[in-house]
Amino acid sequence: MRFLHTSITVRQMDASLAFYTEVLGLEFERRRPIPENHAEIAFVRDPESGARLELTHWEGKETVEAGEQLDHLAFEVADLDAVLKEVRARGVRVAKEPFRLAGGSGRIAFVLDPNDVWIELIEHPPRSA
Repeated sequence: MRFLHTSITVRQMDASLAFYTEVLGLEFERRRPIPENHAEIAFVRDPESGARLELTHWEGKETVEAGEQLDHLAFEVADLDAVLKEVRARGVRVAKEPFRLAGGSGRIAFVLDPNDVWIELIEHPPRSA
């Protein structure tokens, strides 16, 4: 398992992108709508460490209460089904069963940590040799 990124909920995507790139110096990677979730996401990256931050704007959600900013932590896994079987056996709650986003190549699922923080598990298709 490999840690991929942290996702935070933002009120305004353009203002947030300007802050993280122009003020903090992160590099813009990509931005795209997620129609099935009524959301838009953008990724920025620290050029020194490679750490990535996903900015998530939920359509129609203009106010964010204290504590709602952290959206999820993401981990890449080699075999999503095997990981879900293992975490279930350990009593971990599965919040969303495996699915694919439109335009996505891999499968994702979400589990909850003991504090109800969403953990995204991402299985990318095997790379061809």
